[in-house]
Amino acid sequence: MRRFQNRVFVVASFSLGLFAAMPVYAASVQAVSRATWGANGVPSYVNMNIYVPDKLAENPPIVVGCHSCSTPVSSFFNSISGVKAGADKNGFIIILPEATGRNCWDVGTTKSLTHDGGGDTQAVAQMVKYALEKYKGDPKRVYVMGGSSGAMMTQAMLAVYPDIFRAGAARAGVAAGCWADGFDAGQQWSNNCAGGRTSKSAQQWGDLVRGMYPGYTGHRPRLQIFHGTADATINYKNQAEAIKEWTNVLELSETPTSTDMITSGGTTYDRQFWKNECNQTVFEAWSGRNGAHSMAYEADAILAFFGLDKAGGADPETDCSEAAGSGGTGGSGDGSGGDQNVGGAGPAAGSGGASGDGGGVGEGVTVGSGGQPAGGGEVTTTGGSDPSGTSGTSGTSGTSGAADSATSGAGSDSAGESGETGGCAVVAGDSRPKSSYAAVVAMGLALLTLRRRHRNARR
Repeated sequence: MRRFQNRVFVVASFSLGLFAAMPVYAASVQAVSRATWGANGVPSYVNMNIYVPDKLAENPPIVVGCHSCSTPVSSFFNSISGVKAGADKNGFIIILPEATGRNCWDVGTTKSLTHDGGGDTQAVAQMVKYALEKYKGDPKRVYVMGGSSGAMMTQAMLAVYPDIFRAGAARAGVAAGCWADGFDAGQQWSNNCAGGRTSKSAQQWGDLVRGMYPGYTGHRPRLQIFHGTADATINYKNQAEAIKEWTNVLELSETPTSTDMITSGGTTYDRQFWKNECNQTVFEAWSGRNGAHSMAYEADAILAFFGLDKAGGADPETDCSEAAGSGGTGGSGDGSGGDQNVGGAGPAAGSGGASGDGGGVGEGVTVGSGGQPAGGGEVTTTGGSDPSGTSGTSGTSGTSGAADSATSGAGSDSAGESGETGGCAVVAGDSRPKSSYAAVVAMGLALLTLRRRHRNARR
């Protein structure tokens, strides 16, 4: 009998120990009141939601995720499950703005296309400033992403607030300012731009962006753009217009530095890469062969572009100086001339490019009725081909990520981005309170006391 009791005690103690050691995840998307984030002079329909992971990094980076037309924040959040997984693992914050009751984001009016003009873009900028202060975020590591209308908002945010954002990733969007051509304020829609009928020269696009924040001379954010060649909602011609715009803004040649082809999540991409004079990739254009409007988010590539695929560290793009040092001064009197200082180096030669990102995170998705998958598999079958620089050593190859699954519900938004209107669950993981640990410890102590009393009674 005693042997049986001892076994029961051991098994119970072991089970309780496992239970106590289990991690507790209670993070979920939370609404932030307008009074809290300081909404001032911005549209009343723009609201703020935020996802703060349980394990927050010190001075956490921030990603703004912009939803597509008529897509609830909950559904959009489900569609970026790979980004959410990155936040849980590496401790960055996700801000989820919402254009409540609107069809799409306003990226067509002068208010939204002007720095501090009082439009949707200014509302999002205020949210970022609030989060930076509230969570002691890193102001040098603020990023923005989205699909369809969210992609248009992404490019608009980079154009209007280059002082806030370090980089962006836009899927199935349009060049900043394109939506103003024939803009319908009632539906927040532009048939001209959506149909691929708006075209400008690179210089005209660049001047348009520079006019959105007159006098700004600081750093310009880098950008990734993705577009399906068979997109029936936002014409693929908009990819070429965006390339003209951002190569001009970033002072790059319209001819890419390098190109390659990969297959990821069932989509084959023709990719173009542009490097700046410091040998850093600052612009990427991914064209999905026969890709529809709602292609899956390439979360692995996006996180790597932002430098959020690992915890800690700095933004991948380092600032380089073009200033040259001045020569030294000669000696005085009869002494020999002073040593002449060597002029400061110009832009540093880039280190060799990475030998290719490893396999990405597989994001299996169960799709509801209607539309494309919201978060398709992201398994990169070949590494990135961003070639090594002419100087420096080559980087090391990436490693494969772990599997991540997401479930998307049914429905479609009015812009045809059906995959992003999925289910409404946004709670991440187990919501068991941390106080349960105390209860587990107390239970273990009680079992130990009973065992001792039983031994004393038998003596």
